[in-house]
Amino acid sequence: MITTIPTSSTYRAGSSPARANRMGHYEKVVVITRETQLEALVRRFNTRKQAQFYLQHSGQDFAPIELEHQRYQEALEVVRSVIPLGVKSQHIERSMIPQFTFGDDDFVITIGPDGLVVNTAKYLKHQPIMAINPDPDCIDGVLLPFTVKDIEQNMKSALQGGASLKAITMANASMNTGQELLAFNDLFVGPSSHISARYEIRQGERYEQQSSSGIIISTGAGSTGWLKSIFAGAVGVVNALGGQVTMPVQNGRFDWSDEQLVYAVREPWPSKASSAGMVFGTITRDRPLELTSNMAETGVIFSDGFEKDYLDFNAGHSVKIGLADHKAHLVMSR
Repeated sequence: MITTIPTSSTYRAGSSPARANRMGHYEKVVVITRETQLEALVRRFNTRKQAQFYLQHSGQDFAPIELEHQRYQEALEVVRSVIPLGVKSQHIERSMIPQFTFGDDDFVITIGPDGLVVNTAKYLKHQPIMAINPDPDCIDGVLLPFTVKDIEQNMKSALQGGASLKAITMANASMNTGQELLAFNDLFVGPSSHISARYEIRQGERYEQQSSSGIIISTGAGSTGWLKSIFAGAVGVVNALGGQVTMPVQNGRFDWSDEQLVYAVREPWPSKASSAGMVFGTITRDRPLELTSNMAETGVIFSDGFEKDYLDFNAGHSVKIGLADHKAHLVMSR
């Protein structure tokens, strides 16, 4: 059973770590967008007509792609129009986030799916994020409290420091090489291909050698994703073997702001050289998880499903996984 730590995680911007400046408002609005599917196709095929020709001759309907692009552009125009006169603003595309320097008094707006919020939060320190769902008919938007219909009435109050903010605990992987990797939803430590990962796992006084398909470390925000699927698989196996277990309370979900992470080892292999005793547990600020790689090659650590942005985790590498020093701050609707 997962133990949650009660916290008061929703607060006013003016009294929170996500600070407004001394005048009670933010100095600049940074609008972050993502490439639409239509824009990606045009980039690939050079023109809209060529993209349409290719898809239609492949038996695909081009109309939904055009509609999605249209709705996205309309949402962007609405956001631009409701930024108050006199407030500085800047527009950047998702691919530019790693190279962009956010100011202390920036107010960040994302327009797009949950993944855009996840991508953005890892590059912020205390700046709040107002996440907008540009197409509620097609995007579930667990992390997207706002639509274009309600953005105007919330924008002015938020920019003056009157927004309600939700603190979101993130995970941090700190390597012995000095490299670090943040995670909004989850971290994966393991092999880059379908082979076994070999490593030593340690938490406090407990440690053992393991061989597995890797380890998932989940935040509260990620507990409805990959971690939930691990629970579902474990429950299914036990019940198929004649046991009687059910999913954890709320399917294992815990609050975004909880001061803990949850780790689960995937497919642990008990043998003469490896054990399977430490396969599930919680990570707190005073009880990090420490891993030492025994893999000659193919060991990786990546976060939030972005496999291309990874750290090497091979022989000679060790990592300490714990709670990040700072939290993400998501503006919530009232």
